[in-house]
Amino acid sequence: MSRLAKKQPSRCTDLPLDNNVDICSKLYVLKELLKSSYGPTGRLKQIHNNIGGQVATTSTSSVLLPALTSSEPFINLIRTSIINHTSRFSDCGLFTAILCLYLIEQVQLPGLRKWVSQRVYKQLLDLCTTYLQEEDCPCKAKVAFNSSQILIRLAYSVISSKPACVLKEAEVLHISTLTVRGFLFTVPCNDPGVAKLGRIITIPVEGLPVLNSAVFPGLLLDTPDITLQHTKLCRGGPLRTIIISESLAGDISELGDGTLELHNRANVESQILNQLLKIGEQVVKDEVQLFMCQKVIHPVLQQYLKGHGITVVERLGIHLLEPVIQLTGAQPVATLHAPIPSQAYGKVKEITIKQFKSKTMLHLLPIEDMTICTIVLCHRNGTMLNELKVTCVKAQHVLRLTLRDPFALFGGGCTETHLASYIRDKIKMNASETSSVLGCSKTEYLLAAEGFCRSLESVAAALEHDGGSSLIDLTHAHHWTLPAEVTKDEMDQRLSGCGCGLVTHCKDYKLSFLNTKYPEFCPAAKNGEASVLDSFTAKVNGLQVAVETANLALDVQYVIQDTN
Repeated sequence: MSRLAKKQPSRCTDLPLDNNVDICSKLYVLKELLKSSYGPTGRLKQIHNNIGGQVATTSTSSVLLPALTSSEPFINLIRTSIINHTSRFSDCGLFTAILCLYLIEQVQLPGLRKWVSQRVYKQLLDLCTTYLQEEDCPCKAKVAFNSSQILIRLAYSVISSKPACVLKEAEVLHISTLTVRGFLFTVPCNDPGVAKLGRIITIPVEGLPVLNSAVFPGLLLDTPDITLQHTKLCRGGPLRTIIISESLAGDISELGDGTLELHNRANVESQILNQLLKIGEQVVKDEVQLFMCQKVIHPVLQQYLKGHGITVVERLGIHLLEPVIQLTGAQPVATLHAPIPSQAYGKVKEITIKQFKSKTMLHLLPIEDMTICTIVLCHRNGTMLNELKVTCVKAQHVLRLTLRDPFALFGGGCTETHLASYIRDKIKMNASETSSVLGCSKTEYLLAAEGFCRSLESVAAALEHDGGSSLIDLTHAHHWTLPAEVTKDEMDQRLSGCGCGLVTHCKDYKLSFLNTKYPEFCPAAKNGEASVLDSFTAKVNGLQVAVETANLALDVQYVIQDTN
């Protein structure tokens, strides 16, 4: 009999942000860790567990945050909220996390009550989202689909912000162009009614230069056993195709649940093999030229099919099954004990072979124009390739978000500094009235609003990691970076452009250091094209998640943790 241990009482933490130094120090460490990973020059993090295993090198929030486990429920509350944002929108995860942690930190200022900060944060969030949704908002750009240039700039901004990809400028441009081409392949052009987006399949190839990466219409299937002699008879014309979703390995365990009755001297293996060969005989009779199976195919059946000039692909996997069905129009066959119906067959236009180093791939082209394509990503080693694959999937998602909201926000910290200046100018006119509505004093209202603005500016300043200073121009309220080696007297000669690249420096511009006192002003609009862009949908949602998560954290009165 096992020994019974007395159950320990749960641990209760009262007012975790007020009375628990450990939680506050962990929040500070988390903020500094995420800040140091932010932006194109962010510092990389190596992640591994305490029992060995694969080491991941990254600065990407979708990889970093799930790996940062904590025994503190309060920390996990914030972390889980940010992970949920990145799973839905892919981009702006670090922006959301850093802003949230700064907003929580600002409440520690003396003379400011939590509930006042919560109400002011909510009011300023509504002010920001309303402003960003305006058609003529001066810190966003219209995404026009009659030109690919703004799409390439948007993809370029996402890919270049991930230093663990280790890409040169020409390589970033090449991958950005491929990503946009792949995205455009998936957008239906002439579909009547409700349009359905296609699929992009990404195949990583290690050991080749990045510039060898390419995008192909249709599907590429990794088939190491296929050689050119198997497909020389199947290159042109509509080719009949069959897809089997059940295992054809011939194992008894694959027959399913139930009772198996055996006659005397019956050879089960030969009976199953005969059944498999009957399928082979039917597909040969029906002039099938491409035979694909989601699982394993028995070697004897493979040999029989190949002997009749049929191209055989096994181990498709569940993730490729749906794209193959969509491309061929075939209906997957899920039983081996009935004849294959004629409507189960599909077609492909052409089969060719593509070779990428040691990988031999079968290229399937659809009969009609299809919204399916394959991107082959190449890189010099596996660590860089893994980060590049994650980054390209994020960039593809960001491009898809433009179909819902065809806008992009200025990047490089310029949207954050612009919003901070806009809020300061907007609230000064009716601070007394707003504070009365919120039920607080004008002093508290302005103090909380200043904390909100400083949090936005601090996120912009977090992009600098080399000891430089962050500035704001007092005309357009864009973000500027002054390198550490440049003195204030050399500022006019050494500053070239703002963070997003829209505003070029001239001597008439007055600049002020971020998070210092400077005159309040209404930011002026600036015509032109920004070179660094952020996803509009992801950033607006990230702003909302940051504020709502901060308010939720400020609302926590007790943390009750079971210690058993």
